[in-house]
Amino acid sequence: MGHQLPLSRVARLVGITRHALQQRIRAGTLATFDGMVELDELLRAFPDVKWEDDAEIRRVNEIKDKAFAKRILERVLPDKEILAARLTELSDDYAAAAALLGHYENVVRWLDDRIEELGENASAETRHALHGLRAFLLRNLAEIPPDAAQAQALIVKERMLRIMSAHVTIQPSGHEFFVDGNDTLLDAALRNGVSLSYGCSNGNCGECRARVVSGEVKKVRAHDYVLKQADKDAGVILMCSYAPVNDVVLEANVAGAHDIPLQHIQARVKTVEIFNPQVAALYLVTPRSQRLRYLGGQSIRLAANGAQGHYPLASCPCEDRNIEVHVPRRAGDSFAEWVFDTLQEGYVVALEGPFGEVVLDEDSPRPVIFLAFGTGFAPIKSLVQHAMSLELAESMDLHWFADETGLYQDNLCRAWADALDNFSYVPHPSGVDIDEALRRITADYSELHRFDVYASGTADQLERAHGHFVRAGLHDARWFAEPLAGA
Repeated sequence: MGHQLPLSRVARLVGITRHALQQRIRAGTLATFDGMVELDELLRAFPDVKWEDDAEIRRVNEIKDKAFAKRILERVLPDKEILAARLTELSDDYAAAAALLGHYENVVRWLDDRIEELGENASAETRHALHGLRAFLLRNLAEIPPDAAQAQALIVKERMLRIMSAHVTIQPSGHEFFVDGNDTLLDAALRNGVSLSYGCSNGNCGECRARVVSGEVKKVRAHDYVLKQADKDAGVILMCSYAPVNDVVLEANVAGAHDIPLQHIQARVKTVEIFNPQVAALYLVTPRSQRLRYLGGQSIRLAANGAQGHYPLASCPCEDRNIEVHVPRRAGDSFAEWVFDTLQEGYVVALEGPFGEVVLDEDSPRPVIFLAFGTGFAPIKSLVQHAMSLELAESMDLHWFADETGLYQDNLCRAWADALDNFSYVPHPSGVDIDEALRRITADYSELHRFDVYASGTADQLERAHGHFVRAGLHDARWFAEPLAGA
């Protein structure tokens, strides 16, 4: 059996998404075996990749050269015990490979001696055949394969990735992610948009229990929660306190919209960004011990200074403790007026949530169409970023209809379209005939039954859009929308 690599690590090595790899597999241009890719097959399928251009090695060297290297290294490099364990594992691999090579050398010597012995009493024809076989073996063993340098560079890069990160698969959901640097299993999952079940995230509640199915993990943070001996014997750990030594398969629960409890958090204002006189972005940060649990597309209620408002989240669940909310200036919304006129960095805001059930269908590999009307862009932005972090959709098309708030983050959407091969963005300026625009959009998709559509706007806007898409062939069950919170 040759050197084999999992698809997720192959995607990192060649710099493309897992979806792009799956398309190659379906097209028959990349062969796999049980989800693994042989080294030879990887070299054949990606002959133009510069394996020696190792971004991971360059990144570490750049970090070392900076004056604040120690602080950054503590965050980027794995925990020292994890790093030692990974290096030990690679040393074991090297020792096993060296022992196997020694065995092969002994076999070759035995074959050489055996051929010599057989040739002593054989006929001239047999001796000629044996000498030909011997010459063939020696010639081929002495030759350097034409792709040896590429193979060596690929293996070096893959080994570097294994030192810097570990691949995790969650059962039974099938979610995959990498644990980079000094992250725990829980940290890395949340950073990658995987909504694992957890509570305090600091080792007190035990809500992040998981069972290690395969692979090795190591405790990197203390926890007060006491696991029963039976749980320990079964391989149960707390994901907030353990990091993977190598590639790991975990049995763990992934939360859906109904599984996340209502939370009450005192968040601090990081900054306020006034996009224009009609809409502002409020950036909040939660306490270290109270990360807000939510899914892309959900909303929260904010209260401060005797005022309150209900707003969709515009941030991704992968953004740790950072929360972004888009606040439109609406008549009678005293909280919005406070945001525009008074709110400053450092103010404390009471947060309650999350609310809402329109979240990503993480079991769907379908291409996605996103429709945003006005500040309905906020929950759509959250959904788009969540889908990006999970690498869920085959493709994503965003249509944003402007109102008096304008296309206030147009540059961000254009940047997504420039950076991602599977993302397109179509802005629709204020004042367009929405029904005519919706007719043109649906006419562009000849197979709407293959798509998922996520939409956000007022009840009237969503009703009109829903009618156009269903009449054009969209399955009603693949329409995900609810009116804007607070609209």
